[in-house]
Amino acid sequence: MRRMRFDRRSFLTAAAAALATPATAAPLSRFGIDAATLGVRPGAPDDQSRALQRAIDQAAKTRAPLALAPGVYRAGNLKLPDGANLVGVRGATWLMLSAGPILIYGEHANAVSLSGLVLDGRNQTLSSDRGLAHLNAIRHARIVECQVVNAAGNGILLDQCGGEVMRTTILNAADTALFSRDGRGLMILQNIIDGAGNGGIRVWQSDERHDGSTIADNRIENTTAASGGSGQNGNAINVFRAGNVIVRGNHIRSAAFSAIRGNAASNIQILGNNCSALDEVAIYSEFGFQGAIIAENIVDGAGIGLSVTNFNEGGRLATVRGNIILNLAARRPGTPPEDEGVGISVEADTAVSGNIIENAANAGISAGWGSYLRDVAITGNIVRVADYGIALSVTAGAGSAVVTGNLIASARRGAIVGVEYRKAVTGDLARGGANPYPQLKIADNQVS
Repeated sequence: MRRMRFDRRSFLTAAAAALATPATAAPLSRFGIDAATLGVRPGAPDDQSRALQRAIDQAAKTRAPLALAPGVYRAGNLKLPDGANLVGVRGATWLMLSAGPILIYGEHANAVSLSGLVLDGRNQTLSSDRGLAHLNAIRHARIVECQVVNAAGNGILLDQCGGEVMRTTILNAADTALFSRDGRGLMILQNIIDGAGNGGIRVWQSDERHDGSTIADNRIENTTAASGGSGQNGNAINVFRAGNVIVRGNHIRSAAFSAIRGNAASNIQILGNNCSALDEVAIYSEFGFQGAIIAENIVDGAGIGLSVTNFNEGGRLATVRGNIILNLAARRPGTPPEDEGVGISVEADTAVSGNIIENAANAGISAGWGSYLRDVAITGNIVRVADYGIALSVTAGAGSAVVTGNLIASARRGAIVGVEYRKAVTGDLARGGANPYPQLKIADNQVS
């Protein structure tokens, strides 16, 4: 019996043929289906939304990438079905918004992917609840090595999505550069954001619950607060109601409010970030959170370096360790100088250890606000050049604190003092003598 010869070349040819039917056949290259073979023309002056949509749909049916050559493609309201995978040449393949409230969107799909594309909004009006690129309920969303420019609203908006946004540049987004709402463990890694109108990266949940996103190794600069407010805008990274989020290794410079702001974000980890030129609190864990680790960050230039606050709203349980914090003073126009200029501010169930604070206009470390002080340990820190080295609330009802083994140098108005709100009401408690506050243990501190 004669045996049929079946080599690798014939197998690949048969496999490619199996992906196509007479109605949908299109040439495949190693990059996928060439969009030009489906009637899409790079550099055409007219709107190509219909041709692009047909090509996207056809490629998605076969699960093949749709390869877009360098050039400009004018389009709007492009829909990504399940399996859509658009691939361009990084920095050279431009999808330019021609009309419609959105450039590209996808919803209720298992997987969609965008890579190597420039998405240009041309500063055309976008719906306030949409993004220039908007994905909704995508289990595996992937946006890699893209550029998003000139979005007159949100740049990338992801609702109920998992997956990843990586090595993507977002420039001049009028609202939020990258916004995840009700996300499912999104990986936000190695992106560049410059010039966001209200927020760099936002990871929000509708209610306090698990999110599990990682925000790591991004560079975020020049975040403003175009819509105003008292802190809801103007943050380079804002985690709101989202639990179990890691914010690690980001380089952040120049924000109207905070570099990193965790609001009602339980079990947040803020680790190893480099933050400078912040106009309010550089790193915040505030309101109804339980659990925060803030460690090994650098803050140079802020109103307040680190704040773990709002015990009155249930904010508690934190470690603040190994941070370097420099140059703290009121920076926003109209801010009373006595309101800021603090290195580290904490309130409840918090250990503050191994930090270095230098050049604080008011206090190096502040523990408690009025009666809101409970179980704070301040140990092994270095405070250099401040009005007060360590300020402890002694307002009626304030709880306990331990202050031991710290080195305090050049504290202009006292190394360790008791305060009622902003007002010092004791002498220097580090200098020995009777301690009239049995809830405070102050021992073995070095003052020079």
